[in-house]
Amino acid sequence: MHQEYGPPGIVVLTGAGISKESGIDTFRDPDGLWNRVNLEDVATLDGWHRDKKKVLDFYNEARGLFRAARIMPNAAHEALARLETEYRGDVTIVTQNIDPLHEMAGSKNVIHMHGREGKVRCMTCGTIFPSDADLSIDSVCPECRTVGELRPNIVWFGEEPMRLDEIYGALGRCGLFMAIGTSGQVYPAAGFVLHVRRRARVRTVELNLEPTENQPLFDEHIYGPATRIVPPYVERILADTAI
Repeated sequence: MHQEYGPPGIVVLTGAGISKESGIDTFRDPDGLWNRVNLEDVATLDGWHRDKKKVLDFYNEARGLFRAARIMPNAAHEALARLETEYRGDVTIVTQNIDPLHEMAGSKNVIHMHGREGKVRCMTCGTIFPSDADLSIDSVCPECRTVGELRPNIVWFGEEPMRLDEIYGALGRCGLFMAIGTSGQVYPAAGFVLHVRRRARVRTVELNLEPTENQPLFDEHIYGPATRIVPPYVERILADTAI
């Protein structure tokens, strides 16, 4: 909810870099999970129509690896959850990640613009429902009873990100925009910093392992592992806005 008084709203954009220290491969790592497959085969509508079994087997394997690794939130996730709890203004986390680590850390106001693991969508009737079960070409939609049309509720390449109206609404109200662990190459997320810079008195901060192509668009730059740089920055925000 928009606050008329008190500290300005904060929007935090997070990418794969914030989850890497929890043990999740980043998208662009040479040995990352995504680089072991052809993206066109497992993360596009064309790939889905060509070979549904291959797509579902890939996501079943990825989900299994996540569970087996018992991956937990790290200090950066926990710091952002604390920010949401203790900051007197609005805090919205917009994440490109499909993992649930923000929620596991305690964050409540999280928008998964690329979808989230643990939810399934029917390609026939559009029903979305929670499920951690492996999917197969024999899976049946509980709503329309169609067989073989259930897929992970994850945005594939060429599909529009989710909840963009909510995201741009939050960007239009914020006074601080933080980008954490994101490459600055994937749109529309890479354009969020330029969107907020069109308004006066919005501070932009890049917290990343290294500079990105968007570096000139940020007012402040802090580089290093997310677990090392995010907690002290959150401390700084809370100290600056303390009563």
